[in-house]
Amino acid sequence: MLSNTCKYALRALIYLGKFSEDDKRIGIKKISEDLGLSSPFLGKILQNLVKQKLLVSTKGPNGGFSLSRPAAEINLWDIVTKVDGEEFFTNCLISLEPCKTHDPSKPLCPVHAQYDKLRKEICGFYKETSLEVISQDIDKYEDLMKL
Repeated sequence: MLSNTCKYALRALIYLGKFSEDDKRIGIKKISEDLGLSSPFLGKILQNLVKQKLLVSTKGPNGGFSLSRPAAEINLWDIVTKVDGEEFFTNCLISLEPCKTHDPSKPLCPVHAQYDKLRKEICGFYKETSLEVISQDIDKYEDLMKL
């Protein structure tokens, strides 16, 4: 349901959340190689995230990208809504319109009640899951793989 652009942005920000440091930026070439993503496409995505104030960038030999604030303060909701907008969280599953624009004189779609509950759970997951939590989960997974 997320666009490829959004998936690439999520992967890049998770990567930066795990590997960037306050005084060190990571270059686009390194990020694209490690993630297996096209450098020009990723560059456009990262520049957009700089404009959205999720990343900071510097040019030059020691330049690159890093998070604009601590990984604990950036959640999946911040990223997805900046890249894809809130439509993923507000649109009806069947109708082409957001549920919030529904005409109250007409019946809701047949899956509204069930989907609305699920949508609220998904929103909660995106809002509660920070880049820091994902980094910790990656560490746990890597530790399990070593066993």
